[in-house]
Amino acid sequence: MPFGEHQTWYQVTGELTPERAPLVALHGGPGMAHNYLKRLQVLADDGWPVVLYDQLGCGRSTHLPHAPEEFWTVELFLEELGALLTHLGIASDYHLFGQSWGGMLAAEHAVRQPEGLRSLILSNSLASSALWAQGATRLRAQLPLGTREALERHEADGSLDDPAYTAAVEEYYARHVCRVPLPDEVKESFDQLNQDPTVYGTMWGPNEFAPVGSLSNWTIVDRLSRIEVPTLVVSGEFDEATSECQQPFIENIANVEQAVIEGGSHLSMVERPEVYFSVLRKFLAEVSS
Repeated sequence: MPFGEHQTWYQVTGELTPERAPLVALHGGPGMAHNYLKRLQVLADDGWPVVLYDQLGCGRSTHLPHAPEEFWTVELFLEELGALLTHLGIASDYHLFGQSWGGMLAAEHAVRQPEGLRSLILSNSLASSALWAQGATRLRAQLPLGTREALERHEADGSLDDPAYTAAVEEYYARHVCRVPLPDEVKESFDQLNQDPTVYGTMWGPNEFAPVGSLSNWTIVDRLSRIEVPTLVVSGEFDEATSECQQPFIENIANVEQAVIEGGSHLSMVERPEVYFSVLRKFLAEVSS
């Protein structure tokens, strides 16, 4: 799809028809590409066409490693989403799924009350960057002493490329990002992110612990009451998107339900797929009936 002077890559699984609103999926990162969300395509077998796409700056869409920092904004990605909905002819009838950063973007879209939005799924996401950082501090305190000391020592002296720091970060990720060996589609997304970390580094920062980029002060808490569509909030038991991150959704969205995937963390769709997709299917069936 042309998007300004650039191109946005997308893929539709299933047939777009007036009879069933499709599910449009927003990946995380920012800049983590669609690959790790490929399992969502199983929902097309149940009649919900699934639209996956790579947001600008990652995956198969146009990469802009030399764009100025101020180029990368929430508004840019909202415009891209709106352009895609129009391009596919589905702006009048669609469900929206967002995972992690994708949930932030999905919530930003929903508070604007677009006419065609039928439901919202906020997966492993957050209502505030400050709440994310608060939750990460709590989770880090539960790490072994040696791991905590390695994180703190290398963060203090700025040596984030030290192997000891990398190992400590990976231990945190193994607890709170993905608790099973990484499937190929997840590796693909991580590999692409490592090859071009422009968007992630600019908007979020060097790692998952706390945003230090342009999203460092982001919050949608005071606007959540504007979301009027049925909303599902789903997360993992050990998720880095902690209960602190989820609670504002539960408290401020009128038509909301919550599901916590036992044994899962941030990528609960690949850790506990049967449970995760059972929750999604039930929600979509209810809002589609």
